[in-house]
Amino acid sequence: MQRNLFSTGSVDWFPDTGANQHVTPDLATLTASEPYLGNDNLHVGDGKGLPISHLGHTKIYTPHRSFTLSNVLHVLAITKPLLSVQKFYLDNNVYFEFHPRVFYVKDPNTHEILLSGQSKDDLYALTKSSITSVPQAYWSPCTFASADLWHRRLGHPTTRIFQLLISKNKIICNNKRLNFQCQSCPLGKSSCLSLGPTYHKTSAPLELIFSDVWSSARLFSSDGYRYFVIFVDAYTKYVWYHPLVAKSDVYSVFHQFQTLVER
Repeated sequence: MQRNLFSTGSVDWFPDTGANQHVTPDLATLTASEPYLGNDNLHVGDGKGLPISHLGHTKIYTPHRSFTLSNVLHVLAITKPLLSVQKFYLDNNVYFEFHPRVFYVKDPNTHEILLSGQSKDDLYALTKSSITSVPQAYWSPCTFASADLWHRRLGHPTTRIFQLLISKNKIICNNKRLNFQCQSCPLGKSSCLSLGPTYHKTSAPLELIFSDVWSSARLFSSDGYRYFVIFVDAYTKYVWYHPLVAKSDVYSVFHQFQTLVER
């Protein structure tokens, strides 16, 4: 079941770059609170000091992660709940990006959009309806599948990659056992199959030639080659080696070798 965007109620939060504390007029917004017994007041733009009734905290939940709102001031006289941009940044390690009609909350390392909001009554507002959309398939019942099913859906990733996806909540499994019973992996990821026994006996050089292509080296050679093809004489075990720039060069090299041995 998908959790609500906000921990309690459906209150809107209004990001404020001038506020140094989160403020709300609704005590029900806070998941935990206690009466404030100090003498400080909340000072607003006209210089007035508004009394603080409670001090508490709450969270904003999304399907991907939760965000902390700590030391939220409960002030009955305030008009709208204010979200301190600076405090939200310090508590959650995110940054805000404001545009004329929309704003984004992003990850500082990946720049991924974590939350978004739009202008509401000429104010930026973070609302339940304005959260960055999540693909419907993410929360559909079929996503609570077994690890084996996800392994097949995602193109047979390795265990390390699969564990990374689970740790980042990119997929949800009803069974996280990663001992995949997959017959396709050893076949699809094997580079070659062993040769079966042969009863052919060669009696002269060049009577039988074996050939193999080695491909896609991570680095180019000093001459710019990434592939090579070899030809092995079954009788003498003599090897011809031909470096290749592209794998498509195998065809022309084969014809050159065929011309050479037919002389």
